[in-house]
Amino acid sequence: MALSLSELRERARTPGGQKAFRYMLVSVVSVAVSQVVLFTLQVGLHWTAKSANIMACIIAGIPSYYLNRTWAWGKRGRSHFLKELLPFWSLAFLGLVLSTWTADFAETHAREFTSSRIGQALIVNATVIATFGVLWVVKFLFFNKVFVTDDEDLQPILENEIVA
Repeated sequence: MALSLSELRERARTPGGQKAFRYMLVSVVSVAVSQVVLFTLQVGLHWTAKSANIMACIIAGIPSYYLNRTWAWGKRGRSHFLKELLPFWSLAFLGLVLSTWTADFAETHAREFTSSRIGQALIVNATVIATFGVLWVVKFLFFNKVFVTDDEDLQPILENEIVA
């Protein structure tokens, strides 16, 4: 079933749609932080892509957890280890491993395309963004089930394609 833009706007006003929008904004912040750190460490401090990516993931992961927990999913108080901390940081670690592998792969092969340190860093950054883009949808669906229980209005947004 395809969604028109007006139907999409209407569904975006639902609690689930607003949650998806907030999750997306947290991801934008997290990606911006990690990309700036990744690029700066590679170009400015001449770190390897692997080392720079590990540091970028650590720096971006902490605000990502707290912003997602409090703003996107509306949780307050102490974090529950098994229901919140373990799942979030397990998936963050998976993202760290996958993105570090792709960053290293991209750095190795970027040398075949350019000798420019900036050009190589841009290739690494684009590869890391692509890796996290794939993980973004998986993480949203997973955490929506972990942090909330009543989002029937969200599923149509995620399951349908958008038409103009």
